[in-house]
Amino acid sequence: MKRQIFTEDHEAFRRTVRTFLAKEVEPYYAQWERDGIVSREAWLAAGRQGLLGLAVPEEYGGGDEPDFRCAAVLAEEFTRAGAPGLALGLHNDIVGPYLTALATEEQKRRWLPGFCTGETITAIAMTEPGAGSDLQGIRTTAEDKGDHWLLNGSKTFISNGILADLVVVVARTTPEGGAHGLSLLVVERGMAGFERGRNLDKIGQKAQDTAELFFTDVRVPKENLLGERNGAFVHLMTNLAQERMAIAVAGIAAAEHLVEITTAYVKERTAFGRPLARLQHVRFEIAEMATECAVTRAFLDRCIEDHARGELDAVHASMAKWWATELQKRTADRCLQLHGGYGYMNEYPVAKAFTDGRIQTIYGGTTEIMKEIVGRSLLG
Repeated sequence: MKRQIFTEDHEAFRRTVRTFLAKEVEPYYAQWERDGIVSREAWLAAGRQGLLGLAVPEEYGGGDEPDFRCAAVLAEEFTRAGAPGLALGLHNDIVGPYLTALATEEQKRRWLPGFCTGETITAIAMTEPGAGSDLQGIRTTAEDKGDHWLLNGSKTFISNGILADLVVVVARTTPEGGAHGLSLLVVERGMAGFERGRNLDKIGQKAQDTAELFFTDVRVPKENLLGERNGAFVHLMTNLAQERMAIAVAGIAAAEHLVEITTAYVKERTAFGRPLARLQHVRFEIAEMATECAVTRAFLDRCIEDHARGELDAVHASMAKWWATELQKRTADRCLQLHGGYGYMNEYPVAKAFTDGRIQTIYGGTTEIMKEIVGRSLLG
């Protein structure tokens, strides 16, 4: 079915993204995976190409294009290229809204120009060794010292953790803590007491630096408070819908691409003297996956349109994230099986898609958390 949500401007942007991937990402990606981190030059190249700060106002160097459909194009093309390591979606769609919506004028002028050029790489630090989806379990503290906050604690599984120049940290700013005692503090590279731990060894997304972060008596200036004091819970809930939509968009794009490459593979691969595609079981597998993708795509495109209009609610974003990422996981497993032994080889895209995509049902809120959100909306 022909998609109806994109204009010619979006398709022109898609061509720009594909050109960028071919020139600035694909030739270097294998090396980045070996290094466990992407080159900062790639971020600068993305800035020069106008792929950073799409929704940031033009006065700060951004694209002044808040239409989420542009972000969806970017996510789809990076997913199809198998290049999650250059985490532009994290930078643009997850951290970006906090800076554009919550930052003061002074903060915007200080941080957003570098955000758009790629000179300032960003991350958000929520997850702790003992607190994942449960924000009330956060133990990192920020004590009010008059002219600064004194930040102590640690975070883990932080994407862009090694490269980040600016980290939005969720910390307790009241002694009792809890969901309504959290604030967002911006920690900048070079602040005394801010240290990075290991670049974590993951099963997939090897080029995407994921790190532990440690804060020991870090003096964070008062002017680095982002949004309202003790208002982080509301700020986080407001922005999580977009984060989950970005993950969902990548999920359906990955599933569709897996079906495409597996369809081509079974047409060429022979067994028992004939192409795999001639076997009824294989045809049924392809038919089922293609149908599941088509149905999911219809829902996801509706969610993309709703979000572009500012009408998507947290419940439908949770539905989209849960369904699309679980579909991606199932499709990756089935497509790898249809590839047989070759599917287990890293040189085949299906193997990389299998390991790279496994995190999708976990980060941004696990599938179980998504079901809880949907269930509560229906049952109270």
